[in-house]
Amino acid sequence: MARAASGGKAGAEGEPNPRIDTSKPGRDTRSGRSAADAGEAWEPPQALAPGLHLVATPIGNLGDITLRALWTLRSADRILCEDTRVTAKLLRRYGIEKPLQPYHDYNAERVRPGILAALSAGERIALVSDAGTPLVSDPGYKLVREALAEAIPVTAAPGPSAAVTALILSGLPPDRFLFGGFLPPRAAARRRALAELATASATLIFYEGASRLAAALADMAEMLGDREAAVARELTKLHEELRRGSLPALAAHYRDAGPPRGELVVVVAPPQPQAAEPADIEARLRGLLMEASLKDAVTRLADETGLGRRDLYRRALALRQR
Repeated sequence: MARAASGGKAGAEGEPNPRIDTSKPGRDTRSGRSAADAGEAWEPPQALAPGLHLVATPIGNLGDITLRALWTLRSADRILCEDTRVTAKLLRRYGIEKPLQPYHDYNAERVRPGILAALSAGERIALVSDAGTPLVSDPGYKLVREALAEAIPVTAAPGPSAAVTALILSGLPPDRFLFGGFLPPRAAARRRALAELATASATLIFYEGASRLAAALADMAEMLGDREAAVARELTKLHEELRRGSLPALAAHYRDAGPPRGELVVVVAPPQPQAAEPADIEARLRGLLMEASLKDAVTRLADETGLGRRDLYRRALALRQR
């Protein structure tokens, strides 16, 4: 995809995390093996099967690629990629030589029929994005849909994702989250999209371009309210940064500081439960007790309202005794 930040990812170019030297192949001083040998350290019991293989690639630090991903790329007949230059850099790093074919927003409709024909003929094709997990904000979704419709086998070699990495580093609730992708670039459309998500009881995750970050954060503060949030920048790279704060505070910071460098993920906390009137609580609790056990009714209402379970349990017992 031709976006400021690649789908499911935070960019393949840039400096690596200093904990792992990914600047050149070199040798592993502990094992004596070269980086190009890394993919040979793991071999499955069977050869790579015909079909479409979705392969996650690093979002910045080239050391984050999995052994299975390397084996799949080395075994495939060809590799579909957004930018051949980006994928070629990864393949050179691990000594892999395979034909590369561009597959992106601008040529997908034209080249997809030929790819499907090759898959139907038994070819083994790997699909990668510039960085991270393919199909997340890139055109691979339509290829997968059509492959499945033609009974072509589709499998995945999972790995890095900028959205999930930002979520677990944000300090915000990870138990329920909603990935919003890229918000619309125009302010009016962006606010409409945010209004639709304002009541979602989940942590929200967005990709955003640096030039629009301050405006997007200001719109989030207006449409979502004064919530906790985090802006993740350059994930897994040398200058990785997580800036945490309220949406208004983050909007003010980036308005004054100017656009940051690097790829960005914005994570926003879910809305706080609204305080309910005692009469509403009792009515809701009475309804739940008619369809669930006392324990389940209390648990569900506590999750909905944020009220303490002990108090709700006491109220539920009182209702049962009436």
